[in-house]
Amino acid sequence: MAKIIGLPKLSPTMEEGTLVAWTKKEGDEVEVDDLLAEVETDKATMEFRSFDRGVLLKILVPEGETLEPDVPVAIIGKAGEDISDLLEQVASKSASAPESASAPESASAPESAPAPESAPESASASASESESASAPASASAPESAPASTSAPASGRVLSSPLVRKLARERSIDLRTVEGSGPQGRIVKRDIESYAGPSAAAAGAAGERQPPRVVKASSMRRTIARRLTESKQTVPHYYLTIDVDIAPLSDARSAMNAQLEASGEKVSLNDLIIKVAAATLRRVPEVNASWMEKEIHYHQVVDISVAVAVDDGLMTPVIRDADRKGVAEIAREVRDLAEKARDRKLQPEEMSNGTFSISNLGMFGIEEFSAVINPPEAAILAVGTIRNEPIVEGDAIVPGRRMRFTMSCDHRVIDGATGAKFMAAFKSTIESPLTMLL
Repeated sequence: MAKIIGLPKLSPTMEEGTLVAWTKKEGDEVEVDDLLAEVETDKATMEFRSFDRGVLLKILVPEGETLEPDVPVAIIGKAGEDISDLLEQVASKSASAPESASAPESASAPESAPAPESAPESASASASESESASAPASASAPESAPASTSAPASGRVLSSPLVRKLARERSIDLRTVEGSGPQGRIVKRDIESYAGPSAAAAGAAGERQPPRVVKASSMRRTIARRLTESKQTVPHYYLTIDVDIAPLSDARSAMNAQLEASGEKVSLNDLIIKVAAATLRRVPEVNASWMEKEIHYHQVVDISVAVAVDDGLMTPVIRDADRKGVAEIAREVRDLAEKARDRKLQPEEMSNGTFSISNLGMFGIEEFSAVINPPEAAILAVGTIRNEPIVEGDAIVPGRRMRFTMSCDHRVIDGATGAKFMAAFKSTIESPLTMLL
């Protein structure tokens, strides 16, 4: 018997996902655990695999749509099976859902009718929505009439709250937009590509255009939420040191000379990760997390490394960094950074770090303060190398300096403890051979 398939929750923190690509097409046979689609969540691009066996009879959501978990995305059943009732059910929910969603916008908007008992519960909460483009729906209007075009005779159009918001901001009459989604539903790309009379007239008249509005991705919203919580709930304080980076830089040059035959290289950041890991072993009080009424002092050193991606920041984790050689750390950093930029990191590859490092030196930033990534108790911000004169004895000589700033959670790391870590870190940077002791 055919059934509606909802979007699964692919990670514990997933509040919505963007359907990046279907890997099956209508008419394909599907086995249990077959890959159906790729879904971008707040963490990474995840695999959406089938829990059912049958034929993919209908794809309900096009690629590029952003949905909440459990929203209907496909119908799977037997080849040739009649699915008209299921399609009508999905269309009915799409048409009736916005009645309640738009109620706060107008006092005259009627309350939405209860969802039919046969429909999936989640569909009523997050299915795609419709709304009147000119006035609130009247109480006598049918609440579940399916639409076959973007602008049915009733004047109602199928669209989501995001689409309606974008249309209002851009002064676009939804009745003039041709929808490319299921049942003629207007989707985000239709608004973004719209060049109708309103836009043309505004441009011809020389009017000021509204700002370009881009929906924040799941990743960006998660970053915003977590960093806001961090700054509001974690008592940050900051410790900055200025170090002679020449010894570590020279050590890097010597290592790369040894690695030249293999084609591998280590970066200064790889060495800084190793130094930080070694220092955390010397000052384990910093390798800790605040867990409400407890402080967890970690027995492993797992370094989270901030990696910039197109839509935000990801923090893949180098496990047991204190036990690995610099060349091994370099390989892992390269591999994880590449996966991060391709949105292929798995949740276990970017969770449960014990200490973070963020490096903006490659952008010429001399010094900055990073926001702590809870429940970690500290994050080290790395600046750029500065070539400047320094005093050695009675002489002024060329020098290479670098600033490091550690943001500390004062609930876990007292000032003296943080200073002890930074002093040990500076000592190791300026005498790299001490890592071997």
